[in-house]
Amino acid sequence: MTVSTARRGRRVPARLLVVGPLLAAGALTGVPTVHAAAADDIRVNEVVTTGGVDDSIELYNKGTATIDVSGWILKDDDDIHSYKIAAGTALGPGGYRAFDVHGTFGLGSADEARLYLADGVTLVDGFSWSGHSSPSWSRSPDGTGIFGQAPAVTLGGPNGCGSTGGGGGDPTTPVAWPGGSGVATADASGVFGQDLSGLHQEGDVLWGAQNSGKLWRLVRDGSGGWKPDTTGGWTSGKTLRFTGGTGSPDSEGVTLTGSGSAAGVFVASERNGDASGTSRLSVLKYDVSSAGSSLTASKEWNLTSDLPATGSNLGLEGITWIPDTYLTGAGFKDASTGAAYDPARYGAHSGGVFFVGVEGTGAIHGYVLADSGSSTRVASFGSGMSGVMELQWEPQATRLWAVCDDTCDGRHRILKVDTTGTFTTTTAVHNRPAGMPDYNNEGFSLAGAGECVAGSKPVYWADDTNDGGHALRRGAVTC
Repeated sequence: MTVSTARRGRRVPARLLVVGPLLAAGALTGVPTVHAAAADDIRVNEVVTTGGVDDSIELYNKGTATIDVSGWILKDDDDIHSYKIAAGTALGPGGYRAFDVHGTFGLGSADEARLYLADGVTLVDGFSWSGHSSPSWSRSPDGTGIFGQAPAVTLGGPNGCGSTGGGGGDPTTPVAWPGGSGVATADASGVFGQDLSGLHQEGDVLWGAQNSGKLWRLVRDGSGGWKPDTTGGWTSGKTLRFTGGTGSPDSEGVTLTGSGSAAGVFVASERNGDASGTSRLSVLKYDVSSAGSSLTASKEWNLTSDLPATGSNLGLEGITWIPDTYLTGAGFKDASTGAAYDPARYGAHSGGVFFVGVEGTGAIHGYVLADSGSSTRVASFGSGMSGVMELQWEPQATRLWAVCDDTCDGRHRILKVDTTGTFTTTTAVHNRPAGMPDYNNEGFSLAGAGECVAGSKPVYWADDTNDGGHALRRGAVTC
């Protein structure tokens, strides 16, 4: 809940105020305090109060040592409102961590974000404002500069240049993973073998595309991981076929629309395995409610003739769906017309645009796939990486993740629509978690907003090589 400007508590003058590092509570209350010098390196770095993204406060470690912030306290301008940081939370050097505080207190249009040590009285850092973020109050440069209004929300990553006192930090410079270094296996040994690629989580189901022309429906295993669904013929995954029941799609990516799997599961394929030397860049739609051990596509959008030629094993690797409502609200420009994107122009379609990533070029292309079977390319842009192995749209943070495998050292790039109406603004580039070797990760999926606990939620990777007998791994990311 966002609190109105007429909300409670003391109020600072209508100006920006940054509280100095580790101002002892004794200076305010007469109570002496003791703190570790390293804590001086933790800063309030970004604040979001617009409501487009849940009210959030980001912390940044500007120092050279890892700092445990377990039990530290976040407050707004009212001392009775208190958010306690979860146990086991640490920030490495140059690390970012955003905390969604809206469930505890709202951040008003004239308010404060204050950070205290676990004693609740030793003030570490703080920031106050006299107007809602539009869309983000951000330091420039990170951790040391003044706050200003930045043009984009960059929670969990470097702050971008702001229009009012913002700026600092190159968002294309890779930074630490925004969710801790820990990674664990998320499947039993020897379940999938090699070639598990695209992932997409739908609540308590994780869909997985395997290059051998197979689709998996996975359910939770009770210990934070996933196992094959043993009902409905899914025990060993289901074999995929092109329309007409022939061929073997080289299935690399999988996604759903806003209507979920009930409206069909969409798979990106780069070739027919029965003619593996020839590119066939297709998006296939499957009705996953049908029984049996195989699925025949109900529709194929063959995009091969519309896209630049690429090697038969270097084609479509990732796919994700972005709703029309976001695209029109963000001022997305239709590359086929040069004007603002107008969904009504395309008649019946999925209610969004499918974006596909190309392994061989690193390019991303957006398509309206009409129910009639026609397709229109409405966007083409570079990912900033030599290859794209996965794409994921994250609705909660309204950001597009482009993921590369060990070709790019496992980097993840976050893109948003910029002022030109195109996905050319990189808000952050993240290294893979420090605790994960440079696996051949071709799949990546984020949990939904409902799984956010203490400011973080699970994410999953699919290792195409099945290193150590495991294809799935689990980590965390800031919400």
